[in-house]
Amino acid sequence: MSALNAVFKHQIETVVKKAAIVAIVACSMTISSQQSPATATQAPTAGSNAPSTQAHRSRYTPNHFPKRAVMYYQDVWGIDSLTVRAAESGELIRFNYRVLDPAKARQLNDKKAEPFLIDPHAGVKLVIPSLEKVGQLRQSVTPETGKVYWMAFSNPRRTVKPGDRVNVVIGHFHADGLVVE
Repeated sequence: MSALNAVFKHQIETVVKKAAIVAIVACSMTISSQQSPATATQAPTAGSNAPSTQAHRSRYTPNHFPKRAVMYYQDVWGIDSLTVRAAESGELIRFNYRVLDPAKARQLNDKKAEPFLIDPHAGVKLVIPSLEKVGQLRQSVTPETGKVYWMAFSNPRRTVKPGDRVNVVIGHFHADGLVVE
């Protein structure tokens, strides 16, 4: 029985990986078609003396989350252990959190609340890709105490890198200054 479960789990993981790749390609085409021509002309040319427009990226990674922030997310949103990690060679940015109080954390799993990951220094706003057969790359079930939930944001141009500070927005929920691992 466990061998059958392992085969089934492997097949599901393969389907999810293929779906993520399709989502990345689709999002990269969407983002490239939406980029304005003004942003392409802002970069200085090779012989130009103009200063670079790229923002300095912080590579500082704190050893711990500030205690006040931990208390805030626990008391107001019923979650803790917030992490943001680059996945799939930087093509996806994964946001994880652990539920302490399902009633308070319900809004984070609400399908109607559209999540965004914002990198203010890079000037990008990442969204969760949605696939025809799979749907959004996020968990939207009713939260349960002690379980870890996730959502994956598409990062096709790899503009968000490890060490960057990002903000996650899901409806009224805001987690600011999270460091990408």
